[in-house]
Amino acid sequence: MMPSVLSGIRWAMNHYPASFAIAAALALAGCGTAAALALSIAGCGTSGAGSESSTRATKHFTQPSTPSPSDAAPSRRHLAAHTASHRSRSSTRQLAYSSASNSVVQPQPAAGSCHAIGSGLYSRPDPSCTPGALNRAVTQATIDRTICVSGWTESVRPPESVTEQEKAASMAAYGDTGSMAAYEYDHFVPLELGGATNDPRNLWPEPGASPNPKDAVEDSLREAVCNRQISLARAQREIVRNWTVDASPRPTRRSHGPAVIPKCTVTASYSDRYHDYDVYVHSNQPDRTVTVSDADGHSDTWHTDDAGFADVYFRAGGFAPGRRVTARVGTATCSTTL
Repeated sequence: MMPSVLSGIRWAMNHYPASFAIAAALALAGCGTAAALALSIAGCGTSGAGSESSTRATKHFTQPSTPSPSDAAPSRRHLAAHTASHRSRSSTRQLAYSSASNSVVQPQPAAGSCHAIGSGLYSRPDPSCTPGALNRAVTQATIDRTICVSGWTESVRPPESVTEQEKAASMAAYGDTGSMAAYEYDHFVPLELGGATNDPRNLWPEPGASPNPKDAVEDSLREAVCNRQISLARAQREIVRNWTVDASPRPTRRSHGPAVIPKCTVTASYSDRYHDYDVYVHSNQPDRTVTVSDADGHSDTWHTDDAGFADVYFRAGGFAPGRRVTARVGTATCSTTL
C-alpha cells in the first residue's frame, strides 16, 4: 500500500472515526463500493483521474440547458408567490381534462374550505378549489364541430337535478349562506370555451344572477375564437387568469394620495417545453396592457393583474439568448436580455 494512501487512511480515522468504522465493516463484508461510498460521504473521496471524471459528470448534470429567471421572477408552476389574484393566473396549459359524468352528482370541497377573490359581480373563485378544468371533446381542431355550433353548449350541459345538489354543497364550501337564487352555479371556464361540463374544479357559486359581466366576456372571447382572431387556449387563459380585466365597465379603484410615477421591471426565462419565453413583468400599474417586443419584429401582449404582475408568453422564434426585449406597460418601459 502506498505511503500517501496510508496517510489518507490515518487522516480519515482521526477526523471521521464513525464513518471510517462503517467503511471498514463494509469492506470486510466484501462491500467495496459501499465502503467507498461511506468514505465519500465523510469527505474522503478518491483523488486523481477518477475524481476529475466525477466532478465533470456532476457539473454536466447540474448545468442548466437554458437561462433561468431571477430569484424574484415567478415560474409557471409557482405563481402563488405574490397575491391571491396572481395565484389564479397559473397557466391553463396545466388545467386538467375532466372525465366527470353529467349524470352523477359530483362531490364538492369541504364546507368553509374555499374563499373567493373579491366580492360581488366581479369576484372570482378560489384557485385551490376551482382552478378550472377542460372538456376533452373541445380542442382547437374541433371548435367548428363544438363550441362554434349554435346551441352546442345546451347539448352538453348537465341537468338541474344534478347541478342543484352540487350548487348547494358548493355554496357551503365557499361559506355562502344566502339564497341559492342569488348565485349562479357558474362554469369557471365556460362551456362555450371548452370548459368541463360537470367537474367540481370548474364549477362554483358565482354571486349574482345571469346575465352578468362575466357572461359578456365569455361571449366576446367565443366570437374571437370562432373568427380565428385568438386561439382557444388563449381565450381560456383570459378567463382563468383574470376575466375582470376584459370586463366592461371594469371595477374601479379609488385613488388616494399623489400621482404614481409609472414604472416596471422585467425578467425572462426560456421554456424548453413550450419553445417560447416567459417574460415576467411587474409594474405599479395594475390591469394594463403589456406589450413585449424585440428588434426582429416579434411582439406579444398580455395584461397586468390587479397586483401589477404579468407573465407574457413571448414567441421569439426559438431560443434567442442575448436578444434584447422591451416591455411597455402603459407609459412605463423596461428592458431585459433573453
